[in-house]
Amino acid sequence: MRDDIELIAMVSGAACVAGLVLVVVALVGTRRPPGPAPGAGPGLSRLWRGSGTTVREQQTHQTLLVGAVVAGALAFLLTGLPVVGLLVAIAVPGTPWLFSVGRSEQRAIARIEAVGEWARRLKDVSATGQGLQQAVIGTVGTAPEEIQEEVRLLAARLQAGWLARSALLAFADEIGDPVCDQVVAALILHLTDRGERLGDVLSSIATAAAAEVATRREIEAKRTQPRFAVRFLTGMTLATIAYGLFNAEYVEPYGTPLGQLVMAILGAAFIGLLAWVRSMSQPPRPARFLPAPDPDEAVVA
Repeated sequence: MRDDIELIAMVSGAACVAGLVLVVVALVGTRRPPGPAPGAGPGLSRLWRGSGTTVREQQTHQTLLVGAVVAGALAFLLTGLPVVGLLVAIAVPGTPWLFSVGRSEQRAIARIEAVGEWARRLKDVSATGQGLQQAVIGTVGTAPEEIQEEVRLLAARLQAGWLARSALLAFADEIGDPVCDQVVAALILHLTDRGERLGDVLSSIATAAAAEVATRREIEAKRTQPRFAVRFLTGMTLATIAYGLFNAEYVEPYGTPLGQLVMAILGAAFIGLLAWVRSMSQPPRPARFLPAPDPDEAVVA
């Protein structure tokens, strides 16, 4: 009996370590970025900060990490099964990730709509006879909320002496959508030929952006069914895990080394299935046609 318990502990401990290593590798990557010497390297820092771009998103990510450790430890103490603790720890940050499917596309649609509105406002301001740089700066106060930070940064770069082309390319890179690329391409062309039809071009792009928004919203509505399946499967999984935590009879078959191995395989297969279904409900990333800005040519000497 004692040998069985030791074997369970060894196998479960190895499974936990392997699972944590895989999670870290998935989040951090296997290639070391160039930077300072090793120590408290960027990998752990990136794992702690997450991929959020705002302080609030990073704090939410850190809260989930702490909650995952606490929940996993409690699950292990309640059941005595390390694999259950590992699965619960993965479920804490994984559940919001699964339930948030579609939010990025909704945000992208809102940003496209905002780019179209900004193009119209830029057209109105430029129609008063102001130069392109002054027209952009003049739209900072009225820019839609979804892209207000990017427009403010664009205006700041222009005022700081950036080349207009580089500042506009940086703006397009931050928005990251082909509709914004069209607006920026029109503005860059205007810098070279100083044509008088900029307002007409911006108006046409804004109209096309509105049509693009309508199309994407229609497609987004059709993706609700697979996304409901993701949420349903996630809810059923959590309900099953919660039932098992408080039912010793239910988890008893998994108390052997073979049972722990089976549980780990089933858990990994189910997590992979949920991730696959989630990826199926995500739209492909639209292809852009503008290059990234060259940092060496950004600022006027």
